[in-house]
Amino acid sequence: PWFQASRTDPDGPFGDFYMWADDDTGYPEARIIFVDTESSNWTYDPVRGQYYWHRFFSHQPDLNYDNPDVQDAMLENLRFWLDLGIDGFRLDAVPYLYAREGTNCENLPETHAYLKRVRAEVDRLYPDRVLLAEANQWPADVVEYFGDPAAGGDECHMAFHFPVMPRIFMAVRREQRYPISEIMAQTPKIPESCQWGIFLRNHDELTLEMVTDEERDYMYTEYAKDPRMKANIGIRRRLAPLLDNDRNQLELFTALLLSLPGSPVLYYGDEIGMGDNIWLGDRDAVRTPMQWTPDRNAGFSHCDPARLYLPVIMDPIYGYQAVNVEAQANNPGSLLHWTRTMIEIRQRHPVFGVGSYVELSASNPSVLAFTREI
Repeated sequence: PWFQASRTDPDGPFGDFYMWADDDTGYPEARIIFVDTESSNWTYDPVRGQYYWHRFFSHQPDLNYDNPDVQDAMLENLRFWLDLGIDGFRLDAVPYLYAREGTNCENLPETHAYLKRVRAEVDRLYPDRVLLAEANQWPADVVEYFGDPAAGGDECHMAFHFPVMPRIFMAVRREQRYPISEIMAQTPKIPESCQWGIFLRNHDELTLEMVTDEERDYMYTEYAKDPRMKANIGIRRRLAPLLDNDRNQLELFTALLLSLPGSPVLYYGDEIGMGDNIWLGDRDAVRTPMQWTPDRNAGFSHCDPARLYLPVIMDPIYGYQAVNVEAQANNPGSLLHWTRTMIEIRQRHPVFGVGSYVELSASNPSVLAFTREI
């Protein structure tokens, strides 16, 4: 309703809730993120007769955070959901809240100023909740989203560590520790009350933005041999297909995730080795229904299969009849049981969550050795 009101009534209360311009020449230094589908960060709206700004899809217009009413409205949205009892927020694409001429419109001071205001409100009313920054940037830039170290961190409690993820894939495939060692050495210290969020896969593509051109070509060659596996600047595949459904590799990757610094974030279905469907468009390849049982709709829903938001996986290797929670829950040797055991071990040893990380020297470049200490 906000955008519809903004485009039909420019002088109304929502007229300035979005970023409008008479032409599409503003902020030329800002990169286009969804290069597969968008040719500009501006799109013309025939109703209002102006262009609106969007950093992602054209059907995702950006809010105008320079408008105090927008700032207040978003705080009200936060309070609404927090009052319902949610544990926190993943702040999606947080580096792009503001735009300024002469910059790349990322990681601007205005963004950090607003996040401090958000954090202060959360701390005042909901002190046990979490703000998690989703910023696909280099660690030196992302560390700023924790806020002032002298204040113990006054912006986000957590932030995703994007660059470590593709380097785990590179290191294992090359049988060299260097990609992991390099990015860990580039990772700054963070306030003691803050934490990195680390992951192997998520609901988007395996992003290759924070790698070199050579590394990106290598990743495409190794992990995306079919062009349909690529999306934007990344690979739209789940963990098990990326690793050729190799149990040893799945365990190695998961063990690395659970032992490196940060809080591990597991993507639903990876604990049972779910597959993907690269015939589905855009990012939907890795967003198919969770496979709970071998029954109708994989136990996800009792509705008519045609009404599911996406079809369940049905191929012989990854189909829900073969890969599901029910079957693995009854099998002590399953990937699900192994993953649960590893998580239980990690939870028994706080050092994995809050301990220091020191890499040890090893003469063999294929060996990654490190200590975790409290």
